[in-house]
Amino acid sequence: MGKRVLVVDDEKLIVKGIRFSLEQDDMEVECAYDGEEALEKVKEGQFDLILLDIMLPKLTGLEVCQQIREFSDVPIVMLTAKGDDMDKILGLEYGADDYITKPFNILEVKARIKAIMRRTSGKAESKKKERFIEAGELKLDCDGRRLYINDKEVNLTAKEFDVLELLVMNPNKVYSRDNLLKLVWGADYPGDVRTVDVHIRRLREKVEANPSEPKYVHTKWGVGYYYKD
Repeated sequence: MGKRVLVVDDEKLIVKGIRFSLEQDDMEVECAYDGEEALEKVKEGQFDLILLDIMLPKLTGLEVCQQIREFSDVPIVMLTAKGDDMDKILGLEYGADDYITKPFNILEVKARIKAIMRRTSGKAESKKKERFIEAGELKLDCDGRRLYINDKEVNLTAKEFDVLELLVMNPNKVYSRDNLLKLVWGADYPGDVRTVDVHIRRLREKVEANPSEPKYVHTKWGVGYYYKD
């Protein structure tokens, strides 16, 4: 069965072009043209990936992304007509997994979508790990991709879970920002190490009682990040 993609953009010609191209690769494509419609569709159905424009009527792409993250960790790729870094970092701050700047080449879009889908779908098949990892108050369900702290579920995005899982599976091993970027986002990811810093900060805000004095995700200054056993 083909992968399901939701394309959200108020420029109907762009949506039509993306839809046609993705359907050529046997993907099932749904479309939305404003933020409210996008949220409704995500709540009603399951998607393997969302292409989400930042500039939308009714609700902005950032607002849609933030609200989706309250109930889903579906991979989100932001589309932005602006080339400045602030939009890109803002997208990541709000829970996006990747971004593409307009104007874009549709072949690049398809390549990035397939790379993300390979990483997310291939993990469960390639992993031969324990079903659960327990470390004190923290419990990771690797198959269900859920995190529990003191038996209470903590909602993480796909990339936040990937970062935490890697660190917890390798306690006391320090990973540089460059290394984390390659291992979690892939060698072909066009972003820089600020992406890692953004996700580590968001992760600490969710899992640490006091993010400024972390219990789980630590910094080795000048080197990188690690999970302390």
